[in-house]
Amino acid sequence: MRDSLALHLALFRRQRAQIARVVDGQTEAFRAYEARYRRRTAGYRRIVTPPAVHQQVQASDVVYVGDYHTLPLAQETYLMLVERALASGRRVVMALECVEGRHQASVDAWLAGRLPERSLLSRLGLTSGASGFGSGAGPRALLSFARRHRLEVVGIDRRAQGERSLALRDAYAAERIARVARAEDRPLVMVLVGQYHVAPCHLPAQVERALGADARRGLVVYQNAEGVWWRLAREGRVGAAEAVELADGSLCLLNASPVVCQQSFLDYLEAEAGDAPLVDRSAAERFREMSELIGRLAGVPVGRALDSVEVATVADGDVLARIQRRGRFTHSELAQLRRHILSRESGYIPRARMAWLASLSLNHAAEEAAHFVRHCAVGDAMEAPRRASEAFYARCMEEALGFFGSKLVNPRRSCPGLAEWAKRFGEGRGVERQIAAFVLAHKAAETEGPEEAVKLLPLRKDRLFHGVSHALGYLLGDRLYQAFDEGRVARPEVQALFRDPFEDPRGAYFAWNERLGTGGRASAGTQG
Repeated sequence: MRDSLALHLALFRRQRAQIARVVDGQTEAFRAYEARYRRRTAGYRRIVTPPAVHQQVQASDVVYVGDYHTLPLAQETYLMLVERALASGRRVVMALECVEGRHQASVDAWLAGRLPERSLLSRLGLTSGASGFGSGAGPRALLSFARRHRLEVVGIDRRAQGERSLALRDAYAAERIARVARAEDRPLVMVLVGQYHVAPCHLPAQVERALGADARRGLVVYQNAEGVWWRLAREGRVGAAEAVELADGSLCLLNASPVVCQQSFLDYLEAEAGDAPLVDRSAAERFREMSELIGRLAGVPVGRALDSVEVATVADGDVLARIQRRGRFTHSELAQLRRHILSRESGYIPRARMAWLASLSLNHAAEEAAHFVRHCAVGDAMEAPRRASEAFYARCMEEALGFFGSKLVNPRRSCPGLAEWAKRFGEGRGVERQIAAFVLAHKAAETEGPEEAVKLLPLRKDRLFHGVSHALGYLLGDRLYQAFDEGRVARPEVQALFRDPFEDPRGAYFAWNERLGTGGRASAGTQG
């Protein structure tokens, strides 16, 4: 197995386990439902072209398109198929799982111009949340498309709980789809519903039963089914296939890897206040913009360096190979980088001049942009060899600058405070609880002076070393931003801090903690 594929598969398995830990309530019925879907999508029969897909869509009566709710590309692809359906000249109806049937009257009133959009979104529960992830952008785009093209929208979902919830929801959706599909003018009904539902033995079978003698031609269109994608990957054909046909005649479109789909859900779960997904432009373009913004404030020219920096995301299957090509790394260092990638943590790799974005979070991209600006300012000093305790405090300072930079881009970004760390210590387990214990102990010892705090450093275990220095750095960076925003830290001081090679990182850490703790304006002893 190629190294890039092995890394991608390992990341997929890690993320699948992470999702399983946070998704509760999987009943036996759900597991059986999922298993039927996976058996149907374990492989493919042949590769087909996009024109062939569009031709089959136009020749069908009911098209079931699989949705990955937190992946904007899934809804965009559905709308592309609807546009192709419109070219058939038939009446097109959008049947949407993101709209409950009980809100049908409200949707109809909004489409007719009798209800304000804000009122509709409120009734649908699609008002903006604390972040741009999962805040209803997908459903809003779908409804806006329908209104712009004057298309009928049918809500097909209902609330249901318990062992039979999936069957009840499928039966309800089937009745509403069948009611539209059996119209005399034989409309083309474009269904968008969660991927598991579109397996032929699930919702499509229920629609057939609901139609009875009024037979209609159905077509199932999956998106990025895992079994299909991994088989293509093992065959080295992922880039060559935009769509495939499965053994039962269903189609599967390929526009994102399973890892990217998972990532969109994890980004939604982990989104912070004011955060937003990098979907409007490429990650590289947004990284460049944020680097220029932070660089201007820090007084660090970044223009030429931006021409050579690379930005990699989980959509790139050859990340380790690219890192290795751009810098000389030992086998041990590459193994450490591989572990970092699998941990779903973003990072800037100075030697390779590459930013690795483990998520498409604006906050995380801004943080790595700040690290890049820092590298432009101090060069190789950023990776200078240090004794263990000095390396710990150097990382604290680098993390502080990274978090500070991200706050410049998103001032609403929150930082876990000591109360949150106390809660994690009380409720957490394993490494998370140990990290919380070290963070709380170090912050308490800081009041007694550096010599006492140094005794509490977790220097022997990598996960604790990185976790604790990461947390302490965030706390310092958050206070630095607050002081800067309030005018207690001047811009020249920030510029000097970005250019400080941290020859004495422990001294810098404690000086800045004291400086920000007192709120005075005395110099923190940074070196320009």
